[in-house]
Amino acid sequence: MKKALVTGAAGFIGSQVVRELQKEGIEVRAMIRPGEPLDNLTGIDCERVQGDLLDADAVKRAVKGVDTVFHLAAIFSIWLSDWSRIYEVNIQGSRNVLWACLKSGVERVVYTSSIAAIGIAPGKALSNEDTAFNQYTLGNHYVLTKYLSQQEALGFARNGLDVVVVNPCFPFGPGDIAPTPTGAIILSILKGLNRFSFEGGINIVDVRDVAKGHVLAAKNGRTGNLYILGNMNVTMDDFMAMVFKAAGINQPFIPKIPLPILKVAATGLTWISDNFTQKPPLSTPAEVDYAKQYLFFDNSKAKNELGLVPGPVEKSLNDSIEWFRAKGYA
Repeated sequence: MKKALVTGAAGFIGSQVVRELQKEGIEVRAMIRPGEPLDNLTGIDCERVQGDLLDADAVKRAVKGVDTVFHLAAIFSIWLSDWSRIYEVNIQGSRNVLWACLKSGVERVVYTSSIAAIGIAPGKALSNEDTAFNQYTLGNHYVLTKYLSQQEALGFARNGLDVVVVNPCFPFGPGDIAPTPTGAIILSILKGLNRFSFEGGINIVDVRDVAKGHVLAAKNGRTGNLYILGNMNVTMDDFMAMVFKAAGINQPFIPKIPLPILKVAATGLTWISDNFTQKPPLSTPAEVDYAKQYLFFDNSKAKNELGLVPGPVEKSLNDSIEWFRAKGYA
C-alpha cells in the first residue's frame, strides 16, 4: 500500500483513518463532500479532492492513481423528511465507488459497513460475522441501507474486486462532531439532559481502534470477509454508570425507563418532526426497536486475523469527555 483514497475523510471515523494511514507512511488522498465541515481534518496535511458519491465522474477521478481505497462515506440519520437520499448515497454511491475501483485496477478496497448490517443473536448472546441479518422488519432505513450496501460490496468481491468489509460497533472518542449515537448518550449526560437508562446493550469501541482496524484490514484481511471492529459489550445500565464515573458525576442510582414509555415518547417526537419542525427528533420508534436489543458482538475474528488489540475503554471515555468539554459541547 503506497497511496490510499479515503472517502468520508472529514467524518468521525474517516479522519482517524487518515491519521492512522499517515502514521504508517502512506500517502493519502481525502475525498470530501462539497460544503462538508472540515474541522476533523484540521492539522492534517494531505491531498484533498471534493466530490459527491453520486457523481460517477468525480468518483472515477478520485480513484485514479491510488492502489487502496477506504470507502467510509455514507449517510447516518435516524430521521429524514425524504428518505430517498440515504438510499441513493449509501447504495448507489457505494456502487459508484466499487465500479470505479474495479475498472481502475485498485488493488484492495476496505469497505466500511456497520454492525447494523449483521444479524442480532437472541438475548445477550454474542453475534458474529456469520450471524444472518434479521432486522428487515424494523423500519430502520439506515440499518437496511447498510445491509444492502454491504451485500453490494460482497457481490463485487465475488466478481473479482479485492474487497474486505469492516463492521464498526459503537465508536466514541475525540472528534465526534455530529455526534454519533454513542457520543450523543455521553453528551446528554454531560449536559444533565439524561439521568435514565433503558433496556438493551451495546458494544463500545474507541474510534482510534476502529481506524487501526481499517488499516489492519487492508494489510491482513481476507477478500470477501467481514470483520467486526468492537471492544467491550456493556448493558445500557453499565454504560451509563461508566459515563457518570468518568465525568465525575455522583449518581448512585440510575432509574430505568420502561420500553413502552420510550416507544410512545419516540412516536410523539417523530410525529412532531414529520408535521411541524422538519428537524430530527431525539429518537424514533425504529431507533427504539433497534436499541432495545442487546447489540453484543464477538470481536475475536478481528483480533485473531487482523491483529487488532483495542485499548481500555475507560481511557477512551475520559478522552471523549475531555474533548466534548474542551470544544464547548458541555
